[in-house]
Amino acid sequence: MSNSHLRPNVSIVRSARKSLLAVAVIAGIAMSSSALAADDLTWAGITFYGVVDVGVTYESHGAPLSQDWGNGLFYLISKASNKSITTVSQSGLSQSRLGLRGKENVVEGLDFIFNAEMGFNPTSGKLSDGPGSLTHNNGVALANQKSAADSSRAGQIFNGPAFFGFSSKDWGTLTAGRHNTLLLDSVGKYDPMNGSYAFSLTGFSGTTSGGGDTENARLDDSLKYTFKYDTFHFGALYQFGKSDSSPGEAWQGNAGFDIGGFSLDGVYARKKDAIAVASLSAAQVATLPFDSLAATISDNEAWMIGGSYTMDAFKFYGGFEHIKFENPSLPVAAGFAGLGGYWISVTNNTAFPHPKELESSWLGAKFNFTKNFDITGAWYHLSQNAYGATKCSTTAAANCSGDEDVFSLRLDYRLTKRLDVYGGAAWSKVSDGLANGFLHTSTWDPTVGVRFQF
Repeated sequence: MSNSHLRPNVSIVRSARKSLLAVAVIAGIAMSSSALAADDLTWAGITFYGVVDVGVTYESHGAPLSQDWGNGLFYLISKASNKSITTVSQSGLSQSRLGLRGKENVVEGLDFIFNAEMGFNPTSGKLSDGPGSLTHNNGVALANQKSAADSSRAGQIFNGPAFFGFSSKDWGTLTAGRHNTLLLDSVGKYDPMNGSYAFSLTGFSGTTSGGGDTENARLDDSLKYTFKYDTFHFGALYQFGKSDSSPGEAWQGNAGFDIGGFSLDGVYARKKDAIAVASLSAAQVATLPFDSLAATISDNEAWMIGGSYTMDAFKFYGGFEHIKFENPSLPVAAGFAGLGGYWISVTNNTAFPHPKELESSWLGAKFNFTKNFDITGAWYHLSQNAYGATKCSTTAAANCSGDEDVFSLRLDYRLTKRLDVYGGAAWSKVSDGLANGFLHTSTWDPTVGVRFQF
C-alpha cells in the first residue's frame, strides 16, 4: 500500500475537521456573547460548557509531552517512560473540553435533547487524538519516543459524546449517535479519582472503561437507553458496527440502585472485532505508509461491579472488573481507515493463543475538610494471566502473567464556584509480563494544576 492511497483520504478528513471546528467555535462564541449576564451560558435552550485543566508535572521516569494525545503525559509507568522530566502538563483532573448541549420540550413530559463535545489539548490547542500521537512514534527507538497511546478520542471534531434523542421522566431516555458507554459511566462513577489522567489507573489507561480496549470507551453509530424508577436505574447500549472504524457489533447492559448514601452498579459488555492500535516498528516503516498504524483485533467480554458509600464527611469507593480477550471470530484484514481516519496497514488476528484475562480492582476514600477542600486517596491493581502458547510469569514475554499497582493521593481546593487548584502524586509499578519491554518498571509523578469549569 503506497502513501498515494492514504494521503488524499487523510487530507479530506483534516479539511473537514477544520471546517467543522470553525463552525463549532463560532457557534460557541455567539452563544456565550448572548448569555454573559446569565449564571450559565444558555441561550434558546442550548448550553455552551467546558473545562480547561493545566498544570506542572515532575516524572521520575517519563517521556516528552505529546501535542496530540489527550492525556499529554505518561502520568503512570509506561513502556517508553525513560528519563526524569519536569514539564507543563494537561487535563490532570479532567479532560479539557468544549461542548454544546440542548433541550427542547416537544409535548408535556417529552423533551428533545442533544449533546456534542470535543476534547482538546490546552498545551497545544489541538483536538485530542490518541492514534495521531502514535504515528509520531512510528519507527522511533523506544528510548526516544514521546508520550503516546491509543484513545477513543481520535482527532474527530466531536471526539466526546455526540448524540441526539428524546427524554421522558416516565419512559426514560433514548439517544442515537456517539456515546460514552455504560461501562465508562459506571467506572467514572465509582472511581475515587473520577477518571483522572494523573491519579487514576482507570482514567489513565482506558483499559477498564473500554472493556479491554480504550477505543471502545465511546462508541460511534450506537443506541443508548437509560431508565430510572424510584431508587433503581437500568441501561442498555447497542452498536451496529459494520463500519471501517468499528467493524464489529457491541452490546452493554447496566443495572443499579442508589439508596441513602449507598450506591451499587453492575455492567456487562461485549464487543466483536475490538481494535487496539499501536505505532509501526522500524522494519514496518521501511515498507508501509509512514503515517499508518498497526492494530490488534480481538473479541472482548467484560463485567464490572462498583459501589460507593457516603458517611458524614467521608465517601468510600470500590470496584472490580473482569475482562476477557479472544481471537476474533471474524478476522479483519489490513487495509482500512480506522477511528479518526487513520490507515491500518497491519492487523494481528491471532494475538491470543489462549484467552487473555485481566482483572482490575480499586479502592479509595475521600474526606471533605470543608465544602471547598477535600483529600482523596486510592489504590488500583491490575493483574494478567499467562495466555501464550506456554505458561510463564516473568518479563520474557508480554503474554506472561503480570501485575500493575498504582497508589495515589490528591488534594483539591475550590477557590470559586468554577475554579479549583489541586496537587497530588501517583506511584505506579509493573512486574513480570506487564513489564515486558519496559525501560523502567516504576515511576513517581507529582502534579499540581488549576482547573476552570463553566
